[in-house]
Amino acid sequence: MRLLLVRHPRPEVEPGLCYGSSDVAVSGREITNVRDALAAMGLPGALPVYASPLQRCAGLARALDALEVRVDARLAEMDFGAWELRSWDAIGRAEVDAWAGDLLHYRPGGGESVLDVARRVAAFLGELRTAGHLEALVICHAGTMRLLRALFAGQPLEAAALAAARTPHRIGYGELLVLKD
Repeated sequence: MRLLLVRHPRPEVEPGLCYGSSDVAVSGREITNVRDALAAMGLPGALPVYASPLQRCAGLARALDALEVRVDARLAEMDFGAWELRSWDAIGRAEVDAWAGDLLHYRPGGGESVLDVARRVAAFLGELRTAGHLEALVICHAGTMRLLRALFAGQPLEAAALAAARTPHRIGYGELLVLKD
């Protein structure tokens, strides 16, 4: 199987804001730029397209010339609970340290743990593998992409979750990541 993962376009948020599962807007110009870049690569073509339900992903997916777009909540970014839409600088150091001390189980802001997110992403990937697609295009989030990369490589669930959480975030907006068996 070959998975083509695309991070959503740049959302309209202030730099340094924790926006995880918040459904923040993306400008039409940003969607057009990423759509045009994908089209220049021949994407999506006849590929099945899956997307997070958050508008920064689903909006791009719907803008593509795709035969069918399947929106799947399991692809959403991590829910940071009370941290959502707060500046990272305004979140107490003790809270961030508590999360860093237990990356798998701590629930930032009372939201989801990394392990919770890994479980739902793993369920999506398992279902996608059984669907029999040779290729698929998935429009999602940087955290989801890091999890999919670790899980796709065959890492066990907890190891994949830790690997994704410890991987520095260097996936650009609109960036394409290709995974192959």
